[in-house]
Amino acid sequence: MMIKILVARAVFPEVLEKLAQHFEVESNQQDTIFSEAELAARMRDKWAVIATASERIGAATIASSPHLKAICNMAVGFNNIDIAAASAARVMVTNTPDVLNETTADFAWALLMATARRVSESEHWLRAGKWKKWQYDGFLGTDVHGSTLGIIGMGRIGQAIARRSLGFNMKVIYHNRSRVSTDLEQGANNAFYVSKEELLSISDHVILALPHSVTSHHTIGARELAQMKPTATLINIARGGIVDDAALINVLKHRRIAAAGLDVFENEPAFHPDFLTLSNVVLTPHIASASESTRRAMANCAADNLIASLTGQQPPNLLNPF
Repeated sequence: MMIKILVARAVFPEVLEKLAQHFEVESNQQDTIFSEAELAARMRDKWAVIATASERIGAATIASSPHLKAICNMAVGFNNIDIAAASAARVMVTNTPDVLNETTADFAWALLMATARRVSESEHWLRAGKWKKWQYDGFLGTDVHGSTLGIIGMGRIGQAIARRSLGFNMKVIYHNRSRVSTDLEQGANNAFYVSKEELLSISDHVILALPHSVTSHHTIGARELAQMKPTATLINIARGGIVDDAALINVLKHRRIAAAGLDVFENEPAFHPDFLTLSNVVLTPHIASASESTRRAMANCAADNLIASLTGQQPPNLLNPF
């Protein structure tokens, strides 16, 4: 009898075919979002699962899965998994770093440009039939070239974002849990390390590229938003929960910062409905890594991690060695 595994969300058929060469695969090509109880029931007889950010795998689910050896997240972030509980149960946890760095950095810039230059707002206005004449003050935005870019989170994605700023002749400052090496700073368009407070107060554009955790929850709240320039923009391509969405809505509503571009939200996909009442925010449905080649690479990376974990090898992207 073959070992049973679960692929919790729809995935490319060739990835399922690769896994089926080794295991008995229960797939979810109808792409149902399982409740925590449904997920636990499906995992009960499985040795491994490929999950996404939408699957919450907590201590109770892990405890009720006696055969479980690996949880392979098809994402860089892993705040949907109780790592401590997995480690205590000797369950390997993996993610998919690196394969999405450049694509996600591209999208950060797409959001930055759309937000600073009011692309979505002006397109909606045009589509509504309101464009009757050119105006000298029509949809005045904020320059990107020659401005100061602040990046919070100078990991692989943050560095990729910073490299792209060179073509815009930008000054790059960053804040991180710790300062990165001089070589990495130089490779990131001579990024300069500053405190979070200084970054927020002098940046023209702030991009968030840090992982979500208990310590990074609401890294940007009412206090931090009050430190930003009224002309500044805020871009979040990291994780929901890093920004206090209610506080952000309040400052956008009162134009205390110029605009925001958001790909992630608290409690997504059930995000705060008041965002829809604002014209100065660009909203996208968690698609920063959504190029076909990158999503295929992520799926294959998760599959390779799973295969390694159940065939006596150390997975390439193991998060909790024990």
